[in-house]
Amino acid sequence: MNNLRALFVGVFLSVLLLGAACTKDTRPNILLVMADDQGYGDAGFTGHPFVKTPNMDAMAKDSLVFNRFYAGAPVCSPTRASVMTGRTPMRTNVPNHGHYMRPKEKTIAEALKDAGYVTGHFGKWHIGSVQKESPTSPGGAGFDEWFSGLNFFDLDPYLSRNGTYENPKGQGSIISMDATIDFLKKHKDGDKPMFTVTWFPAPHDPHLETPVDFPGGQDLYKDEKDRGYFLEITLLDQQLGKLRQSLRDMGITDNTLVWYCSDNGGLVEESSGGRAKKGSIYEGGLRVPSILEWPAKFKPGTIDTPACTFDIYPTLLTIAGAEVDHQPRLDGIDLAEVIAGKQTKRPAMGFWHLHTGGQSTWSDRIIKQLMEAQQAGKPTPLPDRLLKNVQEFPSFTHGDNPGHAAWNDWPWKLHRIQQGDQVTVELYNLVDDPMEENDLAQKEKGRASTMLKELEQWQSSVYDSWEGKDY
Repeated sequence: MNNLRALFVGVFLSVLLLGAACTKDTRPNILLVMADDQGYGDAGFTGHPFVKTPNMDAMAKDSLVFNRFYAGAPVCSPTRASVMTGRTPMRTNVPNHGHYMRPKEKTIAEALKDAGYVTGHFGKWHIGSVQKESPTSPGGAGFDEWFSGLNFFDLDPYLSRNGTYENPKGQGSIISMDATIDFLKKHKDGDKPMFTVTWFPAPHDPHLETPVDFPGGQDLYKDEKDRGYFLEITLLDQQLGKLRQSLRDMGITDNTLVWYCSDNGGLVEESSGGRAKKGSIYEGGLRVPSILEWPAKFKPGTIDTPACTFDIYPTLLTIAGAEVDHQPRLDGIDLAEVIAGKQTKRPAMGFWHLHTGGQSTWSDRIIKQLMEAQQAGKPTPLPDRLLKNVQEFPSFTHGDNPGHAAWNDWPWKLHRIQQGDQVTVELYNLVDDPMEENDLAQKEKGRASTMLKELEQWQSSVYDSWEGKDY
């Protein structure tokens, strides 16, 4: 009898364990990590002559490396909107830094949360408010948990933890990564796969952060003109290495996808990877490092096909098996075939900057005000920062396209620069002329005319979206 009882209990427990195993979601954890102002050439694996990035270099050896990866814009807020939505940022109401993304946009966090992921945002936000009551906050954009700043931050920052304001001590990039790792430890044994977005506040100036116990210590880069910039890149490298080690310690490395990139070109033109630097539509302002690691699925290698931050959204939707109802027009593509080596030509990509000016956002000043009011039990002193203009829908004169736009139909890149009523067109072959020095617009008039027409049609569609027609 006792033997029968023991057999019954054993079978019962086995069934329970099998049931638990069947309910465990086996889709990958997805971690997006992004630097703030690291240029394409500002890493060891992309050929920088002296900057120390041993962890990025090691990750690059184990991963897929995109040799021609672009930020959605040459400044921070717009690129962040492109990551979140898969759309060129002006469609989402983010034409320049400091503007808010419309809550009507469907975000990758919302899509993955709806598909069963637990979601977290850590670090720089800069596409909305960090007030809990605002639909433009990380919580309003689909993140279950968040510890976020309005813009870049350095030492002892003021941050918002799910709408409660704090003033932690230490270096901002370390605080952001530690919060990410705490989230992963908290949820790693749950039934839901994890999705995190870690947006570092460095190497944005004023460069007050430094590496921790790095060989060379106080003398590292001491004779370099842009020392603070490179010190912060090495600090980011340390944090990326800490993340990868933590994944190994937690035993979740194999089925975790980590995608590292930067939000725009770098601050040092000599190593930007192209002409100009941050703030420019030329290659140095858009081209950024990008590494994609998923040990269970992807073999190490390099990808020469151009890709962009707005490709992240549709690619992750496919990987996560997420479906979006009423999806607005995307500019990004699912990179599955590119990653598999089956697609080497992508559709043309449009970029557009300086149509509208940026808006200053002093993260620490603003959050300090909010924290003091919150602790005193007073209403928000900054109600205007809850929504800004996200409920307004402007109208535009289609064909009047101020600013600097570009149409990248690899290897050809056409620039349209409008100042007042004057329009200038430039055309470059990026294979033969990666620094965009030899303008071929007059020599290739037919090609330039065709590409200009395609660019202007795309710009008109961007106006449609900005006017709210996608909703």
